[in-house]
Amino acid sequence: MAAFEPRYKDLVSILLDSVSRHPSRPLFGVKKDGQWSWQTYADFGGQVDRCRSALAQLGVGKGDRVAVISNNRVEWAIAAYATYGLLAAFVPMYEAQQEKEWKYILDDCGAKAVFCATKAIAEKVGAMKPDLPALQHVVAFDAPQADAGSFAALLEQGGSSPHPAQVPDPSLIAGYIYTSGTTGQPKGVLLSHSNLAMNVSAALTVFPLTSDDRSLSFLPWAHSFGQTAELHTMIGAGAAMAICEGIPKIIDNLAEVHPTVLMSVPNIFNKIYDAVNKQMAGKPGVIQKLFRAGLAAQTKANAGEKLGMGEGLRLWLAKKLIFRKIVEKFGGRMRYAVSGGAALSRDVARFVDALGITVFEGYGLTETSPVATTNTPNARRIGSVGQAIPGVTIKIDLEASGEKDEGEIVIYGHNVMQGYYHLPEETQKVFTEDGGFRTGDLGRLDADGFLYITGRIKELYKLENGKYVAPVALESKLLLSPFIAQAMVYGANRKFNVAVIVPDFQTLKEWAATEGLDASDPAKLVRDEKVKAKLRAEIEAQSQGFKGFEGIRDFVLSSEEFAVTNDLLTPKLSMKRRNIVQRYQPEIDALYAVAEGAQAATG
Repeated sequence: MAAFEPRYKDLVSILLDSVSRHPSRPLFGVKKDGQWSWQTYADFGGQVDRCRSALAQLGVGKGDRVAVISNNRVEWAIAAYATYGLLAAFVPMYEAQQEKEWKYILDDCGAKAVFCATKAIAEKVGAMKPDLPALQHVVAFDAPQADAGSFAALLEQGGSSPHPAQVPDPSLIAGYIYTSGTTGQPKGVLLSHSNLAMNVSAALTVFPLTSDDRSLSFLPWAHSFGQTAELHTMIGAGAAMAICEGIPKIIDNLAEVHPTVLMSVPNIFNKIYDAVNKQMAGKPGVIQKLFRAGLAAQTKANAGEKLGMGEGLRLWLAKKLIFRKIVEKFGGRMRYAVSGGAALSRDVARFVDALGITVFEGYGLTETSPVATTNTPNARRIGSVGQAIPGVTIKIDLEASGEKDEGEIVIYGHNVMQGYYHLPEETQKVFTEDGGFRTGDLGRLDADGFLYITGRIKELYKLENGKYVAPVALESKLLLSPFIAQAMVYGANRKFNVAVIVPDFQTLKEWAATEGLDASDPAKLVRDEKVKAKLRAEIEAQSQGFKGFEGIRDFVLSSEEFAVTNDLLTPKLSMKRRNIVQRYQPEIDALYAVAEGAQAATG
């Protein structure tokens, strides 16, 4: 493992250092009444001081747990850093989680206090208190100051008796981040100050962020990627974050705040890919032709190939007439974007690259704080998730797969968690004898140490013929169709693969209008034979690179999206495959019955 001297060893020092170095620089931007206003590092540091003092007056101290149920907002960050300065641990949850999960996590971690985004959430949590013996205080961010349980009242109380921040030992637990629980109950991942702060230090070593950088924050800080890679890392750099109004407002907000960096997940880049292609489809043929020629030339240039005179001219025109206008919609200042959380399609990566926005894909898990590998400005290969960050080592356990160059990814280093809370047997299962963390992901390393993800062990399944299928790679291809919003591929122990498809109804309705179809009722629309034929054609078009046994023989069309509210997605938007299969089991079984009946009829 390479020697690594971190800039920071705890989260408290990160904030104290940045407030000292950048007191007048903007930190958080919030849009209110149509205008963006910015809070400085000094102002934020002062609010953290008051919140920390108030929590101390409430009896919060070393080893206690303080929870939060909220989407990203300034108050979330204030509460987090106030908690760290009391040597207590912060336990984040999502507003979108079910109430039973809030209760489970609050009980499991033994939270003494909980911050809630709204008064309505606070009232729901308050009703749980008789069943939560450790919970003493419930605070609502948006309640009026006159309310004794409001955040504003808490800050006012904190101003009366200052309580200086305590710098923790790096080994102290900073946070419990509960895994999303695609199966069973969520597990509390214990991350120390060292885990998180050294992950920040490694990121700042390979990405030259400065106080002039700005991001648009929409990844949830309740998840380790958004929290470490954006919140803590941007603060460590003295940079600024504009808090997005919501996922539907991302494109609008990008144009308004002019970010230089973007922390995102593949779904957002897929949306950019779809949006640009849809926009181009409505342009005159000559513009479409120039756009495609420009993309091809830029992709060739990015690969290090020399362009001919004609290619160079077409690229120059495409940049001047088309690409520049597209990039301006994303603020016009973006230096690079970082993608994580799931695999990014090579087609999408090359596409966004060609527009002039360089995407760096990385890899990690909540249990690795989360970043383990990343592509960087100095070392990048599209299709890979980059090299190990400083202080981290990646090994491939070939015995887990039986393959020659592909196996389970095992991670060693400062980023590896301290364990699962109260679950020693579960913790033991994921560690090797020499301290490596077994990720459950399949991958391979090339000669230069670039990691390529090839599947997830738990998601791999065998067809009846013994062939292994990695569904995620197939699903990511299907999602490149503008007609497909969500897709889950299934075929465990069956003769062939099928899929559950949720159409992109905006695109589908536009197409339906041209076909004279009634698009007013989505449930009726997905049963129309013309619609089924169109989606079948889209699936076949996106499946061109599949191996024969990977093909999608048939599919179920659903008018209901996979969502957190219907328990088909986790709060971090991962599919709950088991739940989806259960929901659509009759329709899936019917697909196989039809195929088997047809096979029997033909002898």
